Amino acid sequence: MPADTVVLAVAIALVLVALALAVIGLGTLWWIGVQLLMLPGIVVHEFAHKRACDLVGVPVLEVAYFRFGDPSGYVRHVQPERYRQSFVISVAPFLVNTIVSLAVFFGFAVLVTTVTESPVSFELLADLETVSSDVLVLAAVLGWLGIAVGMQAFPSTGDANTLWARSRAEWRRSPIVLVGVPVVLVIYVANLLSWLWADVLYAVGLAVIAFYAVGLLLP
Repeated sequence: MPADTVVLAVAIALVLVALALAVIGLGTLWWIGVQLLMLPGIVVHEFAHKRACDLVGVPVLEVAYFRFGDPSGYVRHVQPERYRQSFVISVAPFLVNTIVSLAVFFGFAVLVTTVTESPVSFELLADLETVSSDVLVLAAVLGWLGIAVGMQAFPSTGDANTLWARSRAEWRRSPIVLVGVPVVLVIYVANLLSWLWADVLYAVGLAVIAFYAVGLLLP
């Protein structure tokens, strides 16, 4: 084989290796960046699980409010004795994250009203051009927190698996647990639709509600 061909083959191989390393590196950086952006929502989500355990009297064994891993956070607790305890623990993040996200977005919307009373339009964008950098930074932080917390409102597939297992095991003894089956299905569907940005749309929907409440969106 000619020396030029060998050199060319080695060069191509090195380029392919460099590209592979670059892709892997960029992928890792992207993953870390997404985890950091979602950090507030993950913390609130796991905090809701923890507080729910405390409220229904289920001992907690270990808590990780945030970590770089899979999952990004978790609450390990003893097996609840009653179905209602499992139900409360599983759905708590949906309620808590939704309320916190709405409150943050409401604060964001109120902040905007201190700058202008115009509804969302090109006039509002023009008014924002005169806003101080401090207000813009605060608005950006509130917007980030609202989106991050709202996106983490959906219970995980693990929560749905827990409820489904309890429903299957206990419905003959206590048919009332069948009430939780639709909730399990909704959780599964919500997690499936997350691939289609359903979690993002949910968070944006909460922002729309907050903006509408303060009159920044026309009816």
